[in-house]
Amino acid sequence: MAAGIPLLNTLGIRLVESGECHAVMAVVVDARHLNYLGGAHGGLLATLADTVCFFPASLLPSGLKVATSNLNLNYIRGGQVGDRLLARSQILHLGRRTVSLSVTIHDSCNRLMVHGTATLVVLA
Repeated sequence: MAAGIPLLNTLGIRLVESGECHAVMAVVVDARHLNYLGGAHGGLLATLADTVCFFPASLLPSGLKVATSNLNLNYIRGGQVGDRLLARSQILHLGRRTVSLSVTIHDSCNRLMVHGTATLVVLA
């Protein structure tokens, strides 16, 4: 399912794991992901964080249509070319109208890069 999303293909983001209440996605930072300082662009990290929230098995993979209503991220460190970034989402609450998740991104050395929360709205 993730492989069919053009933006993810363009950025090289791939789904690694999808469990009932969590998902993991990865990307290897290369030249197309860099900001003007030579590090991984914050937009790449935000896209990775936002996207991984849709892929716990109980959401998009099982047909539940959701959309992001809030994404709150704290940037701790930047990524460098060659870093393999792993994003993990975890469902905290799955309601009839909203889904609350935590999200983290770690670098190749398992250092925390980004942490935050997301709220998804369940679409009719």
